Amino acid sequence: MNTISIIGAGIGGLTLGNVLKQHQYDFTIYESAPEIKPVGAGIMMAVNAMQIFDKLGLKEKIEKAGNKIHRIVITDESLKTISKTEINKLEALYNSCNVAIHRAELQKILAENLNPNSIQLNHPVQKIKKEENYILNFENGTEIESQIVFGADGIKSSVRNQIMKTGIIRDSGQKCWRGLVDFDLPEKHHQEAVELWGKGKRFGFVKISDKKVYWYACINEKSFGRYWQIEDIFYDFDPLVLKIIGATRHENIICNPISDLAPIPQWYSENLCLIGDAAHATTPNMGQGACQAIEDAYIIGKLLEDHQDFNAIFKKFQSTRRKKVDYIVSTSRTIGKVSQWEKGNSLRNFMMGLIPESINQKMAKRIIELEM
Repeated sequence: MNTISIIGAGIGGLTLGNVLKQHQYDFTIYESAPEIKPVGAGIMMAVNAMQIFDKLGLKEKIEKAGNKIHRIVITDESLKTISKTEINKLEALYNSCNVAIHRAELQKILAENLNPNSIQLNHPVQKIKKEENYILNFENGTEIESQIVFGADGIKSSVRNQIMKTGIIRDSGQKCWRGLVDFDLPEKHHQEAVELWGKGKRFGFVKISDKKVYWYACINEKSFGRYWQIEDIFYDFDPLVLKIIGATRHENIICNPISDLAPIPQWYSENLCLIGDAAHATTPNMGQGACQAIEDAYIIGKLLEDHQDFNAIFKKFQSTRRKKVDYIVSTSRTIGKVSQWEKGNSLRNFMMGLIPESINQKMAKRIIELEM
């Protein structure tokens, strides 16, 4: 029998594994995929996540595998700056900086820091039920019993659906292409994340390693029919955008709808707790989805310093995390709508340009400050 089972070897589940390892707990992570392979795209690890990786002894490895980002820039279609947030002061305050990295590289670093036997691949959960302990049945025919279960299995969480029987996935009405490409960005963009806002669409790009650039392109689905080609949609953006898209091989582009999870009343049940997207999936507009899963793991670790009773920890965990997570889910949803307005864009851009840098800094600080 397992003492602790973690369902899902995504960034949240792997970070939780590293936290539990640091606290000398035995655990097993069950992942549905047959291997942790280089799929997906880029991801931004903000200062809050990097502080936690510093505490886990992984910060330098992650910085070396990715690219440090010192400012966030929002522009119009022509790359004319609307707003700019410099991160330098916050980097100095927290001794960490934003790092853009390939998602698979990050997962690899987190997984390699664990005992290989603690990760069981090719274990999709088929059924989970509560008896004296939890009985987990996997699609490969394996059955295990576990005292404590963490659901780190994403927005469509099987653990949440079967045990909590709750969770409404909300479609944002937007879809997003994500791409990876070998591309020489102009040097001025090497240490910044850039997002261009247009009418009903936006495009972002960031350098994630010496050669690689990660980009994304989001549109309002109702305004662009399913047969539109991405190059045709962004024809009126700066030529750099079309060069990035044009240089990307088709097999290195993925496309998904953008969704989040309507707030659920409770993240835990007896001896079971949801973390990350399983508990509070957010739209990607603030770059905080994975970062908040990492914070979840960190807070559970902090609570383990003073408590041995997991049910007491789960209750305290939700009360500690709820306000910040609800703020991020709500704010990110709003940003997604505002960034893809189809009317009044000039006024929006003008008003955003009037927001003082100090306000942007204050918002950034609220997001990246750890709660314990």
